[in-house]
Amino acid sequence: MAIQNGLTNPVHYLQAVISMTVGTVRGPATLRFRSKIWLEVDGDSVFCHGLRDMLQAVESTGSIKAAATHVGRSYRFVWARIKQAEESLGATLVKTQVGGRGSRRSELTDVARNLVVTFDDLRQRVFELANEAFERRIKPTLHQQTPSH
Repeated sequence: MAIQNGLTNPVHYLQAVISMTVGTVRGPATLRFRSKIWLEVDGDSVFCHGLRDMLQAVESTGSIKAAATHVGRSYRFVWARIKQAEESLGATLVKTQVGGRGSRRSELTDVARNLVVTFDDLRQRVFELANEAFERRIKPTLHQQTPSH
């Protein structure tokens, strides 16, 4: 995960990347934090939640084609995204078998399985830290009353 703008303290970085949205659903507006987590190599995204979903779909279906259908993308898009990540990371993520019997012709490598689990864990922890910072620092700031003149 790239630390940009000289923000090397993870808490300061999280505060910088949290964006707030206000949505109205029958009643008062709800303020909540939103963030996206991805891994970069030289400024280019190489692993994100979308690719994670594609890899999980390959694992569960045993096929890149079926995985593409599962995530609502074309085969070509999913295949290209996996190949791009493999090249950037320098590791094979999906083993494929051409031909053969059965529909399970693709499977994740151990590297891909570990990457998915580790990314999920990291993502969850970042969300927990961001939510804690939001509840502790941003919400109270917004609830401070400004004195009347």
